[in-house]
Amino acid sequence: MQLKEIPVTGIPYDQIKIEKVPAAPEYCERPAELIPSANRAVVINPNRTCMPLGAMWAVLGVRKAIPFVQGAQGCTTYVRYTFCRIFKEPAVIATASFHEDAAVFGGRRNLVEGIRNLVVRYWPELIGVVTTCSSEIIGDDMVSFIKMARANLRKEIGPEKADRIPIVLVNTPSFAGSHVEGYDRASRAFVETLATTKGEPNGKVNIIPGLFYPGDIREIKHLLRHMGVEAIVLFDISDTLDAPLEPPMSVPYYPPGGTAVGEIRDMANSLATFALQPHAGQAGARYLERKYGVRAVVGPPPVGVQGTDAFLKALREITGKPIPKSLLQERGRLVDSLADTLHHTMMKKVAIMGDPDIVLGVTRFVLEMGMEPVALAGGTASKTFVHDVEAILAEAGYEGEPPLILNGGDLFEFEEYLKKQPRLDLIIGNSRAVDISRELQVPLVRVGFPIYDRFGYQKRPIVGYRGGEMLLAEIVNSMLDYQYPDDRTQQL
Repeated sequence: MQLKEIPVTGIPYDQIKIEKVPAAPEYCERPAELIPSANRAVVINPNRTCMPLGAMWAVLGVRKAIPFVQGAQGCTTYVRYTFCRIFKEPAVIATASFHEDAAVFGGRRNLVEGIRNLVVRYWPELIGVVTTCSSEIIGDDMVSFIKMARANLRKEIGPEKADRIPIVLVNTPSFAGSHVEGYDRASRAFVETLATTKGEPNGKVNIIPGLFYPGDIREIKHLLRHMGVEAIVLFDISDTLDAPLEPPMSVPYYPPGGTAVGEIRDMANSLATFALQPHAGQAGARYLERKYGVRAVVGPPPVGVQGTDAFLKALREITGKPIPKSLLQERGRLVDSLADTLHHTMMKKVAIMGDPDIVLGVTRFVLEMGMEPVALAGGTASKTFVHDVEAILAEAGYEGEPPLILNGGDLFEFEEYLKKQPRLDLIIGNSRAVDISRELQVPLVRVGFPIYDRFGYQKRPIVGYRGGEMLLAEIVNSMLDYQYPDDRTQQL
């Protein structure tokens, strides 16, 4: 049914049919000078999102904590919507609700009144104040504003109750960096604000997981449990953003889990801090090392055989705990799976995109499979990304064609390069690569943040030996969906 205009009564859903009309009958080659993102004034299909999102992700990993966003309502709504799409969980995020008056006169009143309302209605155990581009541009004196908010609380509810609720400030101007840097800044802000006393050693290790999903953090805990190592997991979203549904629920509702405030205070007394994603958590680990002498172990992400080996070896060295046979057996199963599927993965061309730490971890893993990386796109610009990629290729003895390395470029540049490749067998990345995958008719294995067009991926680990097995199976089966049985070399 074709209509020239939509009737007043509307169109029933079963009659809606949207046909995509291509902009051009075939691919039109773009001007070479406009393909590199550095040559353009605009970003086309970005490979990252804003800095405040990463800080809000971090705050939601603290027990009974609520992020308070010093900015407009849209800054909060977008992040809540994004988290809901990915985690399928409600995310409680408060906002100062900036309007025109706050943009002109500043956001002091909004913050003072907003924190007061948040406390008397929800009684959180911690408030994480996250700034945005608007509050940063107008120059809000956030330190003074928070002091005023606390003085106001002390008058209304008493000093004892008011001082029991720590307020952590995370400066995250949206116009700089990305969600990765927002999480990194939060890691430092929390330990700098809360871990202020060096006491007796606690015999534990600190884990800053970075932008890994709940399933990944559970797998990290599994490794720690088998090693017999006690740990403080900072920003533990394994239960807060993957909570069980157990009615009746109290109001205000706080999901179970999360890192307790007391645990964060105790991080200065740990044996070491593991920043599993160097770009998202290194700042916190380095601060504890400089301030209190807590050793910082930065990366590599525990993805695949070598990445997980490095994590467990460092745990063994620091804690003195042996690697148990149960984990060696898990390693053996992953190695066996690699051997069983080598004829599917060997010499396959793969492109990888996403956050830099995910790209680095997955690149090391695909090289273990014998795959050949064609293009590697890290969405957040990094001083070390290119060097890290080159080091991984050299470590693996890679002798193929050097891949394109995009350090902070957008996906337009990534896609244009892939369209000119004679062959591409697989793309690994987040949901922003879906259109590229369909355009090139190449399978996509979804990994990293964000994954919003599939259900349950936030529960599936890619870290550890067991996570490596799951990721390997996903990679092989995705290629078989496209190539079997037409490609007779891929017979099982």
